[in-house]
Amino acid sequence: MPKQAIRTAVKVDLNTPAWEQPQLHNRWHPDIPFSCKVQPGEVVNVECLDWTGGQIGNNDSADDIKHCDLSRIHYLSGPIEVEGAEPGDVLVVEIQDVQPFAEQPWGYCAIFDKNNGGGFLDSHFPNAAKAIWDFEGIFCSSRHIPGVRFPGLIHPGIMGCMPSQELLDTWNEREKELVGYHASIGTDRVVANLPLEKFTHAGSADSDSAAKVAKEGARTIPPREHGGNCDIKNLSRGSKSYLPVYVKGAGLSIGDLHFSQGDGEISFCGAIEMAGIITIKCDIIKNGVKDMCMKNPMYIPGPVEPHYGPSRYLTFEGLSVDETGKQHYLDVNVAYKQTCLQFIEYFKKFGYSGEQLYILLSCAPVQGHIAAIVDIPNACTTLGVPVDIFEFECLPKEGGFDKIIASDCALTSGK
Repeated sequence: MPKQAIRTAVKVDLNTPAWEQPQLHNRWHPDIPFSCKVQPGEVVNVECLDWTGGQIGNNDSADDIKHCDLSRIHYLSGPIEVEGAEPGDVLVVEIQDVQPFAEQPWGYCAIFDKNNGGGFLDSHFPNAAKAIWDFEGIFCSSRHIPGVRFPGLIHPGIMGCMPSQELLDTWNEREKELVGYHASIGTDRVVANLPLEKFTHAGSADSDSAAKVAKEGARTIPPREHGGNCDIKNLSRGSKSYLPVYVKGAGLSIGDLHFSQGDGEISFCGAIEMAGIITIKCDIIKNGVKDMCMKNPMYIPGPVEPHYGPSRYLTFEGLSVDETGKQHYLDVNVAYKQTCLQFIEYFKKFGYSGEQLYILLSCAPVQGHIAAIVDIPNACTTLGVPVDIFEFECLPKEGGFDKIIASDCALTSGK
C-alpha cells in the first residue's frame, strides 16, 4: 500500500497556557489518562512545548529564568497508548525526526539561580543568566555568545513509559528516605524532589484522579527505570530506545526537546531548549523485560550527528582534587567539575565571561568521558571541545591570546 500522510497524534498550542492543555501532563502517575492511541509500526508526529511550558521569552533579560516556576515542570506530551503493549513488554521507540516549530525558530540555554534549581557549578555561578540561540537550518548561533556557530543534534531530553502503582510507590519511598537522611545530617541542598501538589497538571484526569496524581505523582526531574529525564544527546534521528512497559498500553510520554546539548547538560537548563515536533514509530517486543534481563532502558544511537575529526577536539583533564587542593578518593563528580572549570578558565582568555562559557559548555557538542576510575586515589575525566565551533583560532600557542569577545549573555535586572 502507498504511504499515508503522517498523523499528528499529539498537538499543542503555543498560545494557550500549558496547564490548560489536556494532552500534556507534568507528573508521572498511572492514573493520568491516555491522550491518544497509536498502532505498533505507525509513524506519528508528537508536538511538544518547551520544558517550562512557555515561561521563557526571546529577550535580553534573565529575569524569567530567575523567577521560573519549577513546580510546573516538565510539561510532557502524552501519555500515548500503544495498542497491544502489556506490562513486561519492551517498547521500541524509533525517532525518525525532530524539528523546531517553523514559527518559533529559536531556543535558549540558561544558568538557574542557586536558590531555584542551581546546577553543576552553582557554587561558582550562583546567579541566573541566559543565552538565546537562533536556528538556521541545522545550525545555531547566539547574540549572547558571539564567535560560535555549530550544527545541532536535536533530541528529546525526556522519553518514558508510565510507571505502575507499585513502581511509583517504590520511587516515592526511596526518594523520601534519601531526603530524610540528608535532612538528618544537615545537608544544605535539595537532593530529590518529592511529590508536590502545587501546579500539578494531570492531563485530562477527572477531579478525583487529579487529586491522587497531585498527592502521589512523581516529579519529572530525574531519570528512573522507565526512562524519564535521561538527557542523552545521542537519542536523535534514527535512534532506537528500548523502554520497559509497566502498564497496559505503555503510556509513552515525550518532551523537553533540545536543539543541542553537551555531555552532562551541566547548567541544569543546559541544553538549547525548544518547542517542536518529534516524529516517532513504536514497536513492541513481547516479554522483552524478562527475555533481555532489563532493569533500565537501553538504546542504539542514530546515524546522524555533527562530525569533527579526532584531532579537532581540544581536550581538558580533571582529577579528584578540588579547587581548594583537597584530595578525594576516586570522586568522578569532583574530577568532572575540575575538567569543566579548566575549560572555563582557558576560554576566558579570549574575553568570554564565566557565565557565557558555562552556558556554552552545557549546550555545545562537547564530549565528556571517564578516562580512568581505578588509579587510586584519582579518577580522571576528560572534556573534549570541538575547536571548529569557534570562528577564531583557539588552540594553545606561545605568547597567549588576544581578547576578541566584548559582550555578555543575558543577565538579571536584580529584581
